[in-house]
Amino acid sequence: MSLSRRDVIKTGVFAGAAVALPAAKLAGVGAAGATPFPEALLPKPFTRPFSTPPVAVPYRKDATCDYYKMSMQAVDAEMIPGYKTTLFGYNGSVPGPTIQATQGRQVVVRHMNALPAQHPILGYTPWTSVHLHGSASLPQYDGYASDVTMPVGGTREDGSVCTDGEYKDYHYPNHQQARTLWYHDHGVHHTAENAYHGLAGMYTMYDAEERALPLPQGKYDVPLIIGDAMFQAPFTDAAGVKRAPLLFSLDNQSGHWGNVIWVNGTPWPLMKVEPRKYRFRVLVATISRSFKFNFKASTGVAVPYQVIATDGGLMPAPMTISSHRQLGGERYEIVIDFSKFAGKTVDMLNTSPTNNIDYTNTNKVMRFQVGTVVTDTRNNTVPTTLTRKRDIMNLTEAMVAKDATGKPIVRTLRLERSNGQWTVNGTTWEKIVASNYEFVECTPLMGTVEKWIIQNNSGGWFHPLHIHLVDFKVLRRNGRPPMAHEMGPKDVVYTGENETIELLVRFDSAGKYMVHCHNLVHEDHDMMTQFEVLEADGTKCFDDPMTSAMAKDMALEALDVL
Repeated sequence: MSLSRRDVIKTGVFAGAAVALPAAKLAGVGAAGATPFPEALLPKPFTRPFSTPPVAVPYRKDATCDYYKMSMQAVDAEMIPGYKTTLFGYNGSVPGPTIQATQGRQVVVRHMNALPAQHPILGYTPWTSVHLHGSASLPQYDGYASDVTMPVGGTREDGSVCTDGEYKDYHYPNHQQARTLWYHDHGVHHTAENAYHGLAGMYTMYDAEERALPLPQGKYDVPLIIGDAMFQAPFTDAAGVKRAPLLFSLDNQSGHWGNVIWVNGTPWPLMKVEPRKYRFRVLVATISRSFKFNFKASTGVAVPYQVIATDGGLMPAPMTISSHRQLGGERYEIVIDFSKFAGKTVDMLNTSPTNNIDYTNTNKVMRFQVGTVVTDTRNNTVPTTLTRKRDIMNLTEAMVAKDATGKPIVRTLRLERSNGQWTVNGTTWEKIVASNYEFVECTPLMGTVEKWIIQNNSGGWFHPLHIHLVDFKVLRRNGRPPMAHEMGPKDVVYTGENETIELLVRFDSAGKYMVHCHNLVHEDHDMMTQFEVLEADGTKCFDDPMTSAMAKDMALEALDVL
């Protein structure tokens, strides 16, 4: 893993910033030089107990807001039994603690970067920027890639050393409908490494309409944060601790794929369930891998399930399906009825879409051991109507805004590999930086609806395209209606090989926001651009992602009341 174009760009963006280790020292870190962990020593699928991340506890509360403190820090975890792996966790947890929010009640999270000045193996400086994925946050709280928070000993853009590390307070309005969100790192050029090492967590938002439904709740409403990993060959350190570091490489700019599938941090877990309905919030938090999920009982029969919510919350009505494809950043809420499988097992499996790299057990995700006793029969129904608040799903092409000539506004985003770079309409984040963050792809007006066409004309890769700020409606996929599981509000669209997707997008807030591929290896190789929503009268938004709320030195944290 030699010094790459992205490292050269980085030294231009952050003059004097710590660069990755010299090429000679990095030899052996990449996949070509590092020896993988022996497959025979990996955990056997369905042998380790299922667990869920802890629930975050507010630091304090007032009449309108909950306040949290999150410290990003290096932690030793035991993903492979008997071996320690250095990961990055929010408050020491991988995945991070789940934040539970209520519509109309604000949340402020103080994110403190207590990571090491350099990654202990990869050698890069882990600056961070926290994105609450799915939130219509103001630009300065959206996790803008170049709006970074430095670790202890990190070198700032002006060349000064960040002696104490930095922190930033992120404000979340929570005015949207109930939904499954997630927070993860978005630091420019190191998003993949930081997220791969654990900087991701779930954020669930509830509202009165959703809580009133007889859907599974409480212990029957379960997060499934799914990722993949690969480990280096084990060794014993000077203290006698057996270690298995993560193996990570950007040598292949198409992506990075692991041979271990984990759920909530546990490889191929076994979950005990009751013979009743469960609601699962399925989040794919992989760097590059996509999945095609299906469920199969030990009796040999396929298990159908119902999709009740997408990225932006509840669907108008549930959709019963037998499988669905899902990639990085997407969230689907599904309900599985285990009542017919008492005393049996049900496996969550993966029929991998094309252009992944698969290994012996990447076709398996987790197993459910179904018991014989139901301890609570309440909230065990999926109603035929889920929500009547169909703001996004009610959008039609007749609502699309007109340009000065009276034509509907239709914008096309081409996802391409051009001159050795991943691009959106030929643009990379390098161009954004060179423009002092002023270049934008387009300037829609707040309150308007536009039609966006996403084109991927290459058969060599797929792209999960994420549009910050907005929810959108998938109008057509390759000229046909969207897939059944896409019949709800979305913020990431699976753009497969040679696919063209038509979206209806509504802009309800003003400011600059990013559009990028959520294959984080593509993102870190600059497959990212931005748009700017103008006020309804055409003026620019006062809030700026780079200057309106900057990170502060940790030396001030104790004096800064949250």
